[in-house]
Amino acid sequence: MEQIELRADRREVLGKKVRFLRRDGIVPLHLYGNGVESMPLQCDVAQLRHVIGRAGKTRLISLKINGEGDTRNVFIREIQRDAMTGGLLHVDLFQVKMGERIRVDVPIILVGEAPALKSRGNTLTQELHTLSIEALPGKVPAGIEIDVSGLTEPEQAIHVRDIAQPEEVTILDDPDHVVVKISLMPTEREEVVEAAVEELVKGEAEEGAGSEAESEEQ
Repeated sequence: MEQIELRADRREVLGKKVRFLRRDGIVPLHLYGNGVESMPLQCDVAQLRHVIGRAGKTRLISLKINGEGDTRNVFIREIQRDAMTGGLLHVDLFQVKMGERIRVDVPIILVGEAPALKSRGNTLTQELHTLSIEALPGKVPAGIEIDVSGLTEPEQAIHVRDIAQPEEVTILDDPDHVVVKISLMPTEREEVVEAAVEELVKGEAEEGAGSEAESEEQ
């Protein structure tokens, strides 16, 4: 897998004054980690957008801080954006040790086609969109694929316990949690319920009529 690199400078501008950095196309960063001295950094916005697009929060990044000889292994932990424009405001970087397992949320990627969706009224409902996992930094997957081609009937579901765990990865979510299931659309569900009620009423009516006939014969 191709290495993702990010270059940054130490940041002297702190507090509210960082808005002047943003005006110049520079985004404030903050580096932290277990046993790591936290450090304010700054980076060119164009470079940072490119790295975020490639790495997201699940790909390992090689961070080069100008003035330091060695690179640091980091993950993006938090991205703050302007609510109106979507522009980058601040990014947190978490430094990791390659021999220590970390916890990361990775996206669930649905693959395949569910045969149940060929029937009118069936819909695919995804209840879980990310999985919390634990793995070594170099073993964190970009996402975990789940094949839905085995879903053939309404109310059929795939739970966390049904997911094949990637090598050297531990899934931490509740095994009984539903990830995806086949559901009836509301209108279809109502029709099924109404049909069931009608059958029940009809059966009770027939049973009642039978009882009355028996009473008359006696």
